[in-house]
Amino acid sequence: MGLGGCIILIAVGAILTFATDWDMQGVNLDLVGVILMIVGLIGVTTFSSIARRRRVVVPPTTPGVVEDPAVHHRRDGYSDGYGV
Repeated sequence: MGLGGCIILIAVGAILTFATDWDMQGVNLDLVGVILMIVGLIGVTTFSSIARRRRVVVPPTTPGVVEDPAVHHRRDGYSDGYGV
C-alpha cells in the first residue's frame, strides 16, 4: 500500500468518526473510523521510513572537466576563430 492508500484510510476513518451519525446494529462506526485512522498513520510512518532509507546520496565518480590552458593561449591564427 502506498502513501496515497494510507492517506485515503486516514480520510475515510476521519469521515466515519467525525462526520457521520449513522447507527448500525452491532457495528460501532466511531471505533471503525479510529481503527482506520490508526492503520493509516502506521502505514504513513512505515512508508516514510522505507522511503528515507532508499534515498542514498552517491558522489559522482567521473572527474570534472579540466581545461588545458595551452589550448586557449595559442595564437596560430586558427584558435581565435578568424582563420588568419
